[in-house]
Amino acid sequence: MTTDEPIPAATLVVWNDRPSGPEILVVERSAKMAFAAGAIVFPGGRVDPLDRAMAESYGRPDDAHKITAIRETLEETGVCAAILGLGSERVGLELQQALHEGANFAELLSLGGLRLDLDALTAFARWMPAFKQPRKFDTLFYLVAAPAGEWNPHPQESEVVTAEWCSPAQLLDRIDQGVASAIFPTKRNLERLAQHGSFDSALADARGHSIETIIPWVEEIDGAPHVRIPEGRGYPVVSEPLATAFRA
Repeated sequence: MTTDEPIPAATLVVWNDRPSGPEILVVERSAKMAFAAGAIVFPGGRVDPLDRAMAESYGRPDDAHKITAIRETLEETGVCAAILGLGSERVGLELQQALHEGANFAELLSLGGLRLDLDALTAFARWMPAFKQPRKFDTLFYLVAAPAGEWNPHPQESEVVTAEWCSPAQLLDRIDQGVASAIFPTKRNLERLAQHGSFDSALADARGHSIETIIPWVEEIDGAPHVRIPEGRGYPVVSEPLATAFRA
């Protein structure tokens, strides 16, 4: 069923500065999922009412999207981004399992003596594709530094096929070669991220551009329909032929 009401959502770009070069955390969605089936995406999902309640309890009602991004990343990968008080990676796996079993996120953190560092997340972009789709998401993209230590991602069963650290450039190569797929916003954001060699550089980019909502549109270029986004928003590629733009 299609709806004109956008679904509030959030996603998280977890950036890891490694000696060999930067890597980000991505997942491959199950082919059975209703949205972006089989596609490479950043971990994330829709804003839950409990996320809003948790933001209220923190005295930060406008930060529900940040809580969603942190929680969904934990659920989908077991990686604890922007969570303070961690003892080891094992804590992430325990929290992930508890969330899968229906535990309340706020209660889990409280019981474990953990807390969220909401200020560690910086808004990177906001996208809302307006084309007719079964689901239309209004998504805030956040950027955060990876937690200290070695975090091996563990994909969430039934929703995520794989979870991994990989450089934006390598992901784009896979997509170009046809061995991986990605939806239009993901490709544009990977291209934007691939311009940067460090977290500080990506962070400066995030802070240096508006997060006014990007709503792609269709425009004829050289006799063929293309999907366009605004210029001057940090994206090196601002159009793609319609024929390939929505291939997941």
